[in-house]
Amino acid sequence: CRLFTEEVTHFMHTDMPKGRPNSMNNYGVLLQEMGIYPSLLNPLMQDYIRPLTTILFPEYGGATIDNHRSFTVKYKEGEDVDLAYHYDDAEVTLNVNVLDTFEGGELLFGGMKEANSNSHAMRHPVEHHLGVGVLHRGQHMHEAIPIESGERMNLIMWFRSSLFRQQKCPNCGKFPQDSSSQL
Repeated sequence: CRLFTEEVTHFMHTDMPKGRPNSMNNYGVLLQEMGIYPSLLNPLMQDYIRPLTTILFPEYGGATIDNHRSFTVKYKEGEDVDLAYHYDDAEVTLNVNVLDTFEGGELLFGGMKEANSNSHAMRHPVEHHLGVGVLHRGQHMHEAIPIESGERMNLIMWFRSSLFRQQKCPNCGKFPQDSSSQL
């Protein structure tokens, strides 16, 4: 974790162009911009994550995970300190704590995106521990409560299945229309 966070921090301080990690976080790095997809992240997905998702999430594209959007998010007083209740644009998400010089900031999991409102009222906490990841469905609603002090960085990998997305949109839940009926 130390070498990874040092490399990310070094990249953040360069003059190279950088995009925001996602629409909800202002601080972090799109890891594709660092060039570590081919050597680190693609093999991680293919050799380790896909076998797990095949077993754990077969009905949600687990065996057909074929791409990912990977980034870091950083939480620090005076910057982003929390993250609102949301779901991810992914079939499956991996969230790994890579810097643990913080207090507070637990993940709270509620219900699935399509579940009734009662399942969202109760949230279940997950504490971050250095080097430990949480693998969950992208449609599992969650939030990060504010950090109380220090700094936290997490590696986030949104795993996606092209085949699964051709069958049903994970965001709106709609099925693609038959293109022959539009002629």
